[in-house]
Amino acid sequence: MELIRKKTIAKYGTAMSDILREIRRWITECEDPPDISEIMQKTEDVFFCSDLAIEAEIDEISHIVRQIFERASCKYGILEKYLNDPSINEIMVNGPGMIFVEQDHELLMLDDAYLSEEELEETIRMFASDVHREINEANPIVDARLPSGYRVNGVLKTVALNGPILTIRKFREKPIEMDELVEGGTITEECADVLKKLVFCGYNIFISGGTSSGKTTFLNALTASIDPSERVIIIEDSAELMITHLENKVHMECRSANSIGKGEVTMEQLIRTSLRMRPDRIIVGEVRGREVVDMVQAMNTGHDGDV
Repeated sequence: MELIRKKTIAKYGTAMSDILREIRRWITECEDPPDISEIMQKTEDVFFCSDLAIEAEIDEISHIVRQIFERASCKYGILEKYLNDPSINEIMVNGPGMIFVEQDHELLMLDDAYLSEEELEETIRMFASDVHREINEANPIVDARLPSGYRVNGVLKTVALNGPILTIRKFREKPIEMDELVEGGTITEECADVLKKLVFCGYNIFISGGTSSGKTTFLNALTASIDPSERVIIIEDSAELMITHLENKVHMECRSANSIGKGEVTMEQLIRTSLRMRPDRIIVGEVRGREVVDMVQAMNTGHDGDV
């Protein structure tokens, strides 16, 4: 497969960045937000007035103009079309020149790239600002949940040797139910029946597994067996669980420290405070550190039904 888009960016990335910068400046100076056709017209005008129009080969011009237009017209630039593609479950950007997606359970490298490390970092900062998180040299890592429910992890080049890293995990709008797991052959019907009874009766359950092995999906399916009359406290590092059938629920999320190192709320703190909320059950999305001690202590002091 010929990587046309990557080849174009490798040759003309710097010149394309200059054109894109001019178009974005024009957009911000407009009294009313320009529509798509106006942005396209401006992109063509700026391109054909630039030195790049002379340097580029004829068969490259349409690719260059299209790539600049995509960046200028979409909030998230080249990622917009992948975010809107329902067949894509995960987007992985390993530096400006390497973009992978998981599509229909297959890992694919895309013929696409960022113009520069700065453009990629700008995208990461935009995701962070959308959820009121900070990412800078002092705090080079952001882990957040978008309003759409997608989980975003970004790492700046100060700690990533191959350039800024961006990973976006997309989730289904409707969580998978236990019956779907049985139909798909993930578990047997007998196993599903036993698990439903264990959850309903309030047994403590641990779910473990590797990255992307389906832990959150499985936990969502299990929670459907919780009695709707119970009070449930849900604690997550980054909110992912979609539990819709419970009315008496409290959903809490950890928070990172701000730029001056203040305001951090840890999983350990949330587990401790949940014990004072009169829970019938406590659901902890993920335990990786000291908070596991507090979770085991909660189980040991009579708080059954923990997951």
